Amino acid sequence: QVRLVESGGDSVQAGGSLRLSCVASGIAYTYRDYCIAWFRQAPGNERERLATVEPSGRTAFADSVRGRASIFQDNAKNTLNLQLNSLKPEDSAMYYCAATLTKRCYTWVDYWGQGTQVTVSS
Repeated sequence: QVRLVESGGDSVQAGGSLRLSCVASGIAYTYRDYCIAWFRQAPGNERERLATVEPSGRTAFADSVRGRASIFQDNAKNTLNLQLNSLKPEDSAMYYCAATLTKRCYTWVDYWGQGTQVTVSS
């Protein structure tokens, strides 16, 4: 059974930074046959894909966070971290970790975490 658990969400001031973590069980981040992604969803908005770690190891970022976001893995802890800098009020949302257990990263999601809340005040 695959389980994804996010943490690190917080209330911060605009301009600040946060590091969100996603701990996986049932899959290993070192296995290069599937995709891990970060999404977010604000009330009234559609869920937005922010960053996708592809089987090749390449990470693709959405325009909304490119240049402010980075991804890094801690394989010993099976943790994928999303670092967000220069936070803006419009970054406020629930942030989700997701896994797709095929190489078709952008077609569907097989597993979701429960989410972690980020609130950015101006």
